[in-house]
Amino acid sequence: MFDIGWQELFLVAVITILVVGPKELPRVLKTVVAGVRKVRGLANDFQRGIDELARETELDDIRKNLESAVDVDLERELEETIDPTGDITNTMHELENELASTGVENEPPAIADETKQENAVDTSVPDSDAPKSVTSG
Repeated sequence: MFDIGWQELFLVAVITILVVGPKELPRVLKTVVAGVRKVRGLANDFQRGIDELARETELDDIRKNLESAVDVDLERELEETIDPTGDITNTMHELENELASTGVENEPPAIADETKQENAVDTSVPDSDAPKSVTSG
């Protein structure tokens, strides 16, 4: 960080001894060391605060990404994937309109098949090639 060699340190020590005096030197050194520790502590707190802010910012970005992923309209996404040009949707609407104009009831195929099976009469003709049951009597 600081490029201080032994000559600079020696010069600072000599000036300190001359200005402060040898009697007060231990008290001044304690004060200087306490000040340096306090400055380092403040620097560490500042660094931790910046790191925490960066983490919170990253978490906010992640939270926003997750929220945008939740807001995805799956029906629209599927429609765009399966039928990007809209041809299938247009065809389905045309068929519904034709059915509505003919008066035919528009019900799902599964329900229509079940209804037909329930109302169907067995009109099948017995197969002539089928073996006939022999009854003795």
